[in-house]
Amino acid sequence: MNSEYTPRHASATNDSSGGDQTGTGQHHITDTRPAVEDQSAWGALWAIVIGFFMILVDGTIVSTAMPAIMENFDADINQTVWVTSAYLLAYAVPLLITGRMGDRFGPGRMYLIGLVLFTLASLWCGLSGSIEMLIIARVFQGLGAAIMTPQTMAIITRLFPAERRGAAMGVWGATAGVASLVGPILGGVLVDTLSWEWIFFVNIPVGIFAFIRAWQKLPRFPVHTRRMDFLGVILSALAMFLIVFGIQEGQGHDWGAIWGPITVPELIIAGVVLLALFVVWQKITKSEPLVPLGLFRDRNFSLGNAAISMVGLMIVSFALPLMLFYQLVRGMTPTQAALMTAPMAIISGVLAPVVGKILTARRAPFIAVFGLLMNVVGLVGYWWLISPDTEIWLLLLPSVMMGVGGACMWAPISITTTRDLKPSQSGAGSGIFNTTRQVGAVLGTSLISMMMESRIAANLPMLSGSSHSGEASAGQTQLPEMLRDGYAQAMGESILLPAAAILVAAVMAACFRGRAMAKTR
Repeated sequence: MNSEYTPRHASATNDSSGGDQTGTGQHHITDTRPAVEDQSAWGALWAIVIGFFMILVDGTIVSTAMPAIMENFDADINQTVWVTSAYLLAYAVPLLITGRMGDRFGPGRMYLIGLVLFTLASLWCGLSGSIEMLIIARVFQGLGAAIMTPQTMAIITRLFPAERRGAAMGVWGATAGVASLVGPILGGVLVDTLSWEWIFFVNIPVGIFAFIRAWQKLPRFPVHTRRMDFLGVILSALAMFLIVFGIQEGQGHDWGAIWGPITVPELIIAGVVLLALFVVWQKITKSEPLVPLGLFRDRNFSLGNAAISMVGLMIVSFALPLMLFYQLVRGMTPTQAALMTAPMAIISGVLAPVVGKILTARRAPFIAVFGLLMNVVGLVGYWWLISPDTEIWLLLLPSVMMGVGGACMWAPISITTTRDLKPSQSGAGSGIFNTTRQVGAVLGTSLISMMMESRIAANLPMLSGSSHSGEASAGQTQLPEMLRDGYAQAMGESILLPAAAILVAAVMAACFRGRAMAKTR
């Protein structure tokens, strides 16, 4: 990496007054300005965006390859679902820890380590000879993503001062928004033209290029040498694993027994108890806490984390009923179905940098509310329009609205949430922010599955519990005409769940404090 990062205005301070929000009074370096000029800062930003885009795409690209994976390994639907679940679980659980590790060892160094692990795991995925091996490889992919993700926001926070961070976060937001929508499209194209292995092999050249660029462009940031809270690490990891695993597996086990006499609710309750113990420990520990609880005294930080969890829930949950409608009711191929969301990706990618240029602390809450409400309008539009007879061009209109909403949603929420964090807290704050987003995503996969089954049971009782909610989509078989109206109605009603979640996020964003950013940190 480039030469040592030395802040233009930095001082060693004893922050015992609570400025570091830990109460430890330990010395740390307070960064006030980036050590790099604009051109170098933007070069570093574009370098990390490549890897960030890759890992976000990988979270959704597998969905369109599920049928091919099932056929190749002769696997059932439950085994194949674990290809995605293993990735999400390994991604979500360590985020608190990896964010803090960026503070301790340097965000640039941790980003590169995560990138290497993710790229090698991608090769392993493509070469897997069994479904079990693929699931294990996906775990390591998720770990690599968990190491990388918190570092991206931490690097932006350190590279750009508050008054210039809006444009940078606009690029970050565009990347997050577009990647979540590009995944299914790219997955469909690769599966249709090559084979399922290429959804993983494509990461190899991208990962190598991303590593070279990051090695060349990222400066070395100062580290904050404090003791790691090992008890906090254990408690948080166990709590996150039990909660996330329980949520993911609840529907598959009918919320009953999962390990011998242990039930899913008991598993989740145990996770909640451990999480409560973790919070108590963070409050009383004399060492550096993994999660400085003082961060939550900031209203924007608390509201922003709650809002981004709802965004995570929406992003993963609205696509599934939509894809099933396009394929099972309208008879589209996976690629054609995925292309119906192309306006979201295109419009979000074009508008997000523009939004970033006009983004200020005072405007951010208003832009966030507008973006979230546009997503609500788009999702309600899908509910209104989903029908076997709706003109195809009309079904593109909600996608356009959600593209505008996505461009105005990611960056304003992110920049407002982390706006007042000190550089020494950027890793912890980013870890918390990304953890809540991932937990929301996991919750979304579980809730949308329950919602779809419920609506199918209500609208098509003869299909309740049948393969048409799962294996039918794997076979890409269009439903008989007499079933299409009821199935379309069930999928449309299911989309009201992510619409409700994103409306809650809009209410939270409306409560953001919109004061001007400080000129120095």
